[in-house]
Amino acid sequence: MLSLSANALKPITTFNHSNSFSAFLNPHPLFLIPHPRNSTLKTKTSAKPNISASLIPANPPPKNLQPYQPFRPPPSPLPAKYSSLDAAARLEVLSSRAGLWYEYAPLITSLIREGYAPSSIEEVTGISGVEQNRLVVGAQVRDSLIESKTGPELISHFETGGAELLYEIRLLSTTQRAAAAHYIIQNRFDAGGAEDLARSMKDFPRRRGEKGWENFDYNLPGDCLAFLYFRQAKEHKNPSDARTASLQSALEAAESEKAKQAVLREMEGDTSAGKGDKQEAAIDGVRVPVVRMKTGEVAESTTVVVLPVCRAEGRDKEIVEAPWVSKAGGEFGEVEADKGWGRWIVLPGWEPVAILGEGGVVVSFPDARALPWRVNRWYKEEAILVVADRARKGVEVDDGFYLVAVDDSGDGRGSGLKVEKGSALKQRGVGESLGTVVLVVRPPKEDTEDQMLEDDD
Repeated sequence: MLSLSANALKPITTFNHSNSFSAFLNPHPLFLIPHPRNSTLKTKTSAKPNISASLIPANPPPKNLQPYQPFRPPPSPLPAKYSSLDAAARLEVLSSRAGLWYEYAPLITSLIREGYAPSSIEEVTGISGVEQNRLVVGAQVRDSLIESKTGPELISHFETGGAELLYEIRLLSTTQRAAAAHYIIQNRFDAGGAEDLARSMKDFPRRRGEKGWENFDYNLPGDCLAFLYFRQAKEHKNPSDARTASLQSALEAAESEKAKQAVLREMEGDTSAGKGDKQEAAIDGVRVPVVRMKTGEVAESTTVVVLPVCRAEGRDKEIVEAPWVSKAGGEFGEVEADKGWGRWIVLPGWEPVAILGEGGVVVSFPDARALPWRVNRWYKEEAILVVADRARKGVEVDDGFYLVAVDDSGDGRGSGLKVEKGSALKQRGVGESLGTVVLVVRPPKEDTEDQMLEDDD
């Protein structure tokens, strides 16, 4: 047996006994015990481990803790005269449309909560699923107007047939709903007019940066609607009856004096078109706007244009072979081309695109290095589309821009299809191009605010 004497064990301490213990030092001395090769030390282990009280939470969580549930607004309460009715009686009220629409609209919600499907309600009452949704949502919008302290005189205008009108402003904020409702009643809008108004108010903030936007007031529903018509006017040919009609609608809808003056200036510009120096008109004709396409803009456009797309790597071969004619015809506006082609694009009816005749073509570039002017950091990061008019091939104006096929000149723009300025082409003795550039399109982005910050860099 191994015996250990007290004299053989000498404590090794890291502190002076004459000093008080430090809070950061172990107050117990450390003993070094020699460990023989052929011996085994047996230690007793406690049957129950010591558990510090500091590890036990002072307030244990409740046993019946419910998981998080998202907030859902309570349904509109049933009017007192309907609260005691059973399901059959409520269906009878809906079938006969007894009472005002916003009074029996909550009956639909109560029936659905009890397990009735919208199709079953339609079968019994004759109210379609679309109309059921319109009634329920319209009643909720009406309740929100009442809660926002909207005047009872304004609310009373929606007592008959108001569901269709209030349904259209459902996506607006509470403040916007009150302003929109007042404008709808003031101008005697139908459901279509209310839809255009709500869409213009919802869409107005993300249109910031477009031409003329700063002249319209976001807080005035009429200005938002006027800007919608103002934008649509630019999709028509100048001059044209459709453009004049859109500008007239914008002038009638505008509320602020600043917005009215902006529309009047645009109308006066139409009447003075064609006047002035011929050289200035020619320069204006080839001025190249750069636009960023908005998400959903094609769906919202009243006029669209379908054009063939060529790749920049295809050089002039694809430009020559692309279809020249693509016309829409028939009752459904089917597009018919003079030859088959693999790639097409639908663009909004922007003015430079809408006035194109035969020979319009779109060239896709992987980045903006094909352009002769210097741009911001999107120069090498974004793909672009260049819209050109092949019917105008002559290099006539120094300030114009033309689509040409060039070899690598060492300027960092590579070789292939490029956009060149007219003055540069004339210096090289080039008198004919592949087409005159009329528009440069940048791809859409989701975040409009970030897009504008980026463009300002």
